[in-house]
Amino acid sequence: MSLTFAAPSDGALPLHVIESTGLEAWLDQHGPDVRSWIEANGFTGALGQVLLVPGPGGAPEFALAGYGDAASRARKRFPLAAAAEALPKGDYRIASGVAPEALEVEAFGWLMTGYAFDRYKTQNKAKAGLVAPEGIDAARIEVLARAEALIRDLVNTPAADMGPEQLQAACEDMAAEFGASCETVAGDGLLERNLPMIHAVGRAADRAPRLVEMNWGTSGPKLTLVGKGVCFDTGGLDIKPAVAMALMKKDMGGAANVLGLARMIMALNLPLQLRVLIPAVENAVAGNAFRPGDILTSRKGLTVEINNTDAEGRLVLADALALADEGAPDLVVSMATLTGAARVAVGADLAPFYTDDDGAALALSRAAARVADPVWRLPFHEPYETQIEPGVADLDNAPSGGFAGSITAALFLRRFVGDSAYMHFDIYSWQQTKEPGRSKGGLGQGPRALLAALPEMLNL
Repeated sequence: MSLTFAAPSDGALPLHVIESTGLEAWLDQHGPDVRSWIEANGFTGALGQVLLVPGPGGAPEFALAGYGDAASRARKRFPLAAAAEALPKGDYRIASGVAPEALEVEAFGWLMTGYAFDRYKTQNKAKAGLVAPEGIDAARIEVLARAEALIRDLVNTPAADMGPEQLQAACEDMAAEFGASCETVAGDGLLERNLPMIHAVGRAADRAPRLVEMNWGTSGPKLTLVGKGVCFDTGGLDIKPAVAMALMKKDMGGAANVLGLARMIMALNLPLQLRVLIPAVENAVAGNAFRPGDILTSRKGLTVEINNTDAEGRLVLADALALADEGAPDLVVSMATLTGAARVAVGADLAPFYTDDDGAALALSRAAARVADPVWRLPFHEPYETQIEPGVADLDNAPSGGFAGSITAALFLRRFVGDSAYMHFDIYSWQQTKEPGRSKGGLGQGPRALLAALPEMLNL
């Protein structure tokens, strides 16, 4: 099943979406035969229940989808997707039961039931197609679905097949598709272009570190997206235990989410100037690996004491953020799978973000609620600034103490952005267990919320 809507046709089966509390009222509007069939099959309107109702000749006349109650729907991102995954193969059109303001989110969730990561093995996908409901922007939702699929594919791909060079290729393919420019600086070229911390983090790997830059658009506000592209993180010389290394193929989730957002922006032809910067590295162990106790000099000139080589993501982002700020953009957004502290604070399902702009924070939070891409604001708490100042260098990449790890990482990154407005996301980019519309594995977190908020944030 492709991530597109079904073509309108007379063969699409009407689908009535029934709340559990509204079943009796709905039954009262239909004949006794319908009531008998529904009661005989035990349909109660519970979330995810489905039932085909036959007509006089025995063929299905319409379908029912249980929508639960408000409390059960609040526990699911895409409630209707639960029914979509259970419906038999065929095409359906929503005939009743979904509020107009919920149609776009439910339609997106339905499309995503058609996603499966099948690069290495054929996977089962939902087989129920949906005719685009009237009143929604079907083309836009299909764009969002394709972008979400890209994010998931990139994150799900093992590091052996998704190293810095493959991440670069993904950027180049996207640039070619949308007429953007794409340039890569790799290996010792990073030193020549004054990107020393990206080089330091990735130099021990047999796949050269690099910075990939993509540019698109010639007019409008300037938006720069920076995505952490650590394609595998061993922890470096502060090597991770096996259990902590198991999911490190997803440590390039920030880059994947940035690319997903970039795809949305270009496919929808937003009136802005887009710049994408992705520092792509592998944090490996070798004789030339950077060490605990080393002091690195960044592109911005700030020195950084290395107290943990497993806090490498903020190092590669720092050089990229300094480069981003030099272009005087109207807004810089960084996205990274940066800290375990963020997961402790808000769990896997929320995307914490940081900004000094209360208006932007409000716009983003409102947009996130509308599009079911939840975010949560955390503070750039300035009293913690002293925790990232070690004394022997300007900054400490891994403050001791263990408290407020996501906040201190965000404060570290903010040091590398000057006058530009800045927003940072500390995401997880992984779905731990299968949910309706969300397969287990890689996940987009924040791009749809940002896309919905950009018109207000940038006065588009």
